[in-house]
Amino acid sequence: MTPLSGSGDVGLKPGQALRVNRLPLPREAVPEAQAGGGSPTVGHVRLSVLEGVEIGVWEMSEGTMYDVESDEVFVVTAGHAVVVIGEQDGHPVRTAELAPGTVMRLSAGMRTTWTVTEPLRKVYLARSE
Repeated sequence: MTPLSGSGDVGLKPGQALRVNRLPLPREAVPEAQAGGGSPTVGHVRLSVLEGVEIGVWEMSEGTMYDVESDEVFVVTAGHAVVVIGEQDGHPVRTAELAPGTVMRLSAGMRTTWTVTEPLRKVYLARSE
C-alpha cells in the first residue's frame, strides 16, 4: 500500500458504526513511476490504530499500478481486480482475483501489479508506522 500525502484520519470511536463503502476518500493520481496503464487514482483513510495495528480503508480506480507491499491483511468490500505477485523467496509468480468478500495477506517486499476493472475498495490491517 502506497502512503498518500492527502490521506486522512477518520478517528473511529468505540461504539461508532461506519459504512466503509460510503466513506468519502481523498484521491490522488498514482505516481508516474507506479502507473502501469490507464489513469488510476488511489485514496485511503486511517480508521483507527489498535495496539500498533493500523486499520483503514483504501481504494483504487480503474487502471493498473505497480507497488511494493508492506505486511498487510485486507478484505475487499467493493469492486474487482487482479493482483499479480512477482517471484519472491523461491515462490513463483502468483495471481489472485479480487472481488467483494476476498481476504488476502501481503508480505513486506512483495512486488505487485494491480489491475482494477471496477473501483476496488478494501479494509486493511497493517503495522502502524
